This record gives sequence, C-alpha cells and structure tokens, in this order.
Amino acid sequence: MRNQLNLKPLNKQVLVITGATSGHGLCTTQMAAKQGAKVMLAARDEKALAEVCEDIRRQGGTADYVATDVSVEAEVQRLADQTIERFGGFDTWVNNAGIGVYSQVLDLDIDDHRKVFETNYWGVVYGSTIAARHLKDKPGGGALINIGSINSDIPSPILASYNASKHAVKGFTDSFRIELQMNEQPVSVTLIQPSAIGTPFPQHARNTTGYEARLPKPIYAPEVVARAILDAAEHQRRDVVVGGAGKFQILGAGVLPRVFDKIATTMADKLVDRSQPIQDREGNLYDPQGNDGDVEGRQHGRHFSVTTAVGRHPWTVAGALLSLVAAGLWATKEARWRS
Repeated sequence: MRNQLNLKPLNKQVLVITGATSGHGLCTTQMAAKQGAKVMLAARDEKALAEVCEDIRRQGGTADYVATDVSVEAEVQRLADQTIERFGGFDTWVNNAGIGVYSQVLDLDIDDHRKVFETNYWGVVYGSTIAARHLKDKPGGGALINIGSINSDIPSPILASYNASKHAVKGFTDSFRIELQMNEQPVSVTLIQPSAIGTPFPQHARNTTGYEARLPKPIYAPEVVARAILDAAEHQRRDVVVGGAGKFQILGAGVLPRVFDKIATTMADKLVDRSQPIQDREGNLYDPQGNDGDVEGRQHGRHFSVTTAVGRHPWTVAGALLSLVAAGLWATKEARWRS
C-alpha cells in the first residue's frame, strides 16, 4: 500500500531546525519545545547551542543539538544521522540557517558572494535532499520547510548576494516539491517567505557599506515567522508569505516591475543608517562571532500579521467576517423596525 502523508500533531513530533540559535530559528525552537515537540538544534556556535538546549530542558522540554555548518554536506548528513540515533527519526526538517552581506555588487568580494550561496542555497539543498530521503520512507511521511524570503520574488539594492540566494532557494524548493509529488512521495514541502523581521540579521551580517545596517519598515516580530513554520509542520502548505507588507511588495514587483524598480532604488537609505558610520564588519559570514542567543535584534516588530493569519485559517476568518456582516445587517434591520 502506498505510503500516505499524515502530518502528526506538534506534540508528537521530532523537529530538526537549522540556524536555531538566533532570530526566528531560535524562536521556532523555543515555541516548538513549549508545545511538547522534541527538537534537534543545529548551528555553528556550539556554546550557544548548549545554552539554548539547557534553557529548554530547564523548562521541561526535550532538546539536543549537533554543531553543524550547513554549507558542508557531510555535517548535514551527520545531523540527520545523530537525530535518528537520538530520537529514532524526525518528522519535520526546517532549513532556516542563513547569512548575508550588506554591499553594493561592485564592492562585493566574490568569495563573500560565494559563501552566501554555500550557506543559504547549498545548505538548503543538502538539508532538503537528506531530509526527504528519510521522510519519504517513514510511515506517514513528514514536512520539509525551507525559509526563503520576500526577496525570493523582489529586487533590492545592497543585498544582491542574499537576494540571489533566496531566488535560488525558491526555484529549488518549487521544483523539488513537484518531483516529490510526481513520484507520490509523502513529503509536504513548504516555502516560508518572511518580510522584514526584527531579528539580529543586520548585526550578524557582513557589512562593507560604511554604515550601520538596518531593516526597512514595517517590521514583524520573529514569533510571526515561528507560528507560520509550526503551522506548516502540522498542515500541508505550499508557500506562506509572512507579513502583509511583503505580499504587497511581491504583488507590486510582479504587476508593475518597472515602477517597482524605480521605487526600489530608494531602498538603499532604508537598509543602512547614514547617521551611524562604521568600519567594515566581518559579521558571522565565515565563523560565528559568539553573538548568538537572541531572538530579536535592535529593531522590534509587530507581533501579528492579519494576512498571515488569514492564510493559516481562511475558513475561520471568513466565518468571522460573515458573522460580523450578519450582525451588522441584523442591527440595521432592528434599528429600522424600531424607528
């Protein structure tokens, strides 16, 4: 009999999460553990991994870690093998690890450009293929969740290498999803595309612009992304854009590309703060800098996105809107009757 996809409730799952020591990776890890999931953490910073695991265990959760550089295929395979050895397998794999460089293309060192791809793209390829080989043969299958970006669909100055890597992640994820469906493999493949999220990314990224990096507004909190990831672990989703602002930008870039390009030329001043000059910053592009462990960065975002919630619960929201309309009509009719 063909192996059918049957995603488990979160509290029955084992999740593997890369990039688990900061930003929405850390937030997802903490949120999953609080909801009863077993979590296997992966990142390059072993000290931060140990601290996060200890915090989760102290709160009654189940967590372990494997220090992993996702740009090295053998290390990603070791992560999968040790998860299977520790927990007997896994149900959801989240490819979340990511790095970036703030730099104009003509100032961008080609080795830095290549390093972004090694982590952001090849890390996703290694994680996706290794995870799918396990999930496709596991009774009930499981979920593969890749973290892209709204930058998978729109252009932006200053972050060309990051944008290009996220375009590649989307192209790979969409094609891989089709192949798994074509071969009737029980693997749910989801692309999560966050808008600007208030993580430490600007502080962690390599920066050659001469100015402090920042996020363009509006900004959403990491927990909004974490909720979308955990929803995709339990429900089959194709893709999720996190944040209404991101949906609007993607629509604008697709419908009016020339107009959007013109608007995007003003983005440089929103991505760097020219009132804060700095020296070139290495960031964590090649090695962790011991600055992991924070969910949020210097900029904080809103904790809810209506459009993202609608995407997760369309029928609930539609029902609520219909109820509001019905109540309004009833109130209007009642007022007219009394008058």
